[in-house]
Amino acid sequence: MNNKQKTIKREYYSDSIANFLNTTPDEILARLARSNNFPLEQSQRDAWIEEINILQDVLSRFQGSIYFEYSIPRMGKRIDVVILIGPIIFVLEFKIGEKEFTSYATDQVCDYALDLKNFHESSHEQFIAPILIATKAKNVTPIVAATPQNDKLLFPIKCNVELLGKVIADVLQFIEGNDIDRTQWEQGRYCPTPTIIEAAMALYNGHSVSDISRSDASAINLSETSNAIADIIRSSKDNSHKSICFVTGVPGAGKTLVGLNIATMHIDKTNDLYSVFLSGNKPLVSILREALARDKVRHEKERKVKIRKGEAMSEVKMFIQNVHNFRDTCLVDLKNPPIEHVVLFDEAQRAWNIGETSSFMLRKKKTPNFNKSEPEFLISCLDRHSDWAVIVCLVGGGQEINRGEAGISEWIESLTRSFPDWHIYISSRLTDSEYGAGRVLEEIKSRPNVVNKDELHLAVSMRSFRAEHVSLLVKQLLDLNTNEARNTLTTIEKKYPIVITRDLSKAKQWLKEQARGSERYGIVVSSQAERLKSHAIYVKSPMDPIHWFLDGKEDVRSSYYLEDVATEFAVQGLELDWACVTWDADFRYSKKGWEHRSFCGDRWNHIKKPGRQNYLKNAYRVLLTRARQGMVIVVPSGDSEDPTRNPLFYDATFAYLKEIGLTVL
Repeated sequence: MNNKQKTIKREYYSDSIANFLNTTPDEILARLARSNNFPLEQSQRDAWIEEINILQDVLSRFQGSIYFEYSIPRMGKRIDVVILIGPIIFVLEFKIGEKEFTSYATDQVCDYALDLKNFHESSHEQFIAPILIATKAKNVTPIVAATPQNDKLLFPIKCNVELLGKVIADVLQFIEGNDIDRTQWEQGRYCPTPTIIEAAMALYNGHSVSDISRSDASAINLSETSNAIADIIRSSKDNSHKSICFVTGVPGAGKTLVGLNIATMHIDKTNDLYSVFLSGNKPLVSILREALARDKVRHEKERKVKIRKGEAMSEVKMFIQNVHNFRDTCLVDLKNPPIEHVVLFDEAQRAWNIGETSSFMLRKKKTPNFNKSEPEFLISCLDRHSDWAVIVCLVGGGQEINRGEAGISEWIESLTRSFPDWHIYISSRLTDSEYGAGRVLEEIKSRPNVVNKDELHLAVSMRSFRAEHVSLLVKQLLDLNTNEARNTLTTIEKKYPIVITRDLSKAKQWLKEQARGSERYGIVVSSQAERLKSHAIYVKSPMDPIHWFLDGKEDVRSSYYLEDVATEFAVQGLELDWACVTWDADFRYSKKGWEHRSFCGDRWNHIKKPGRQNYLKNAYRVLLTRARQGMVIVVPSGDSEDPTRNPLFYDATFAYLKEIGLTVL
């Protein structure tokens, strides 16, 4: 949005401080109530009145602007009050009647300030002071100090009502600068890059993809891709076509977000366009379901509506399904089509080949002689519709990490073998080497109804709002393109820190120092990293991805505790703010190229099959592209007395990363 366009009103109430002081609390309350889309609870009404009374008393000696209930769509929440005074944005979070400053509330006000700092265009370069007010707190000593990141964000300031005026004055004395232009600030674009968990919650609660995603010139707008898919769906329905489209994108570009957006647009089961989001990524499905169910319970609780988590979960399960459950349902009834006309397959490249599918069907389903790959069977399920159907395949390049994953070529070969009448819409980048579909794409060139569409490729990583080129750096690093990697690193290192160390304890400390508010951090490792036991890293020890990704700092099962680690299987499709990648001798650098090893018994064995070598390389690709804000890579020193951890196994890898230019911690 440029400045000539209408400014989006993000707050329930705003005015100059002067006008605010000269307006009665009842008038202000009425304006707040009119903007509120939910039933006004007595507790919310009372809180607003108390906040108004407090601020009309405190702000009598200041000039500026005030905003009540300022929207943070990425988080699905609202800031109690934002105040612009002089060169400072004050973010106020009130805890009415509270005597204590909980760590949750402290993180909450810090998160709000970080959200403005990172995602609100006209707040990027401004000083921001988050203030937590526990109205009944006693013996408070507010501290005004800048965070060590030196990005104009202050540490959360804790105070009570009596000291609020003094705190504002102290901050104004602490900081010098030009006054913020109110009009310019209000017209600044809000360009969020939510985590997939945040995005799923926002979309499920009625936000559009344009509300929660970047739309700046450097990013291909997710709305364009969503609109292109929506057009294909409408055209297929109107013309009774069966269509399949392949959406590609770099890691973190928002493929899953596009799928969730389409699914939420067509969530009504009574509508012909009803669609379902399917993924074979069990941790992702479990985490998203749990997050949505928890969020629904929380929202209903705020509205004083009782709902059990089981009820919330049953609704969510219809929206996000495991692809294998969908497959099994279609196996029970081999004639009738599924209820859905539109199916979105996330990480479609990970669907099983015919060998893995037939083996599974024999072992688990007691079905011998099953002769279809997973892609072919899934297409056949939608092909049962007599009128129309659409399959959307969301495709990641270089993301196959497990045995039997067919890659995208099997989808196209299935179409060639068995479904000649389907219309095929192809991302213009599906020919790139990492998708492995070049040969089969050549074979279908002469087939009718094959359309290439640029809009089906997402070229810019939305995961990292600090640097869009991390996935490129990782590709160059893994492809041993040293000079290119060195050049790419220089473009991102100021905004996206990547450091290396031989010391895991230093890495843990670095993570804790970088993260602010509830920014999530954790340790990720290869599933083959079996000789990290001396560092208390047990890759074979079960961890629960739901607790690891969703629980708070106080829970020993969460990623914050830095005890349980996640492998590529648990983190694919998900992200952290800050990651520690701990590198074992399974994937080691040498002058001849990468060496691929697996640990068996008491020794490292060579991995000779190209397919398995590729899975291991892709595992490290996944691990190295999980962090949104920065990462530390640990390459252990090894132990000369342990032949399975010979320092020679690790030294060359560390030297290679250092040669690229990564900073040593």
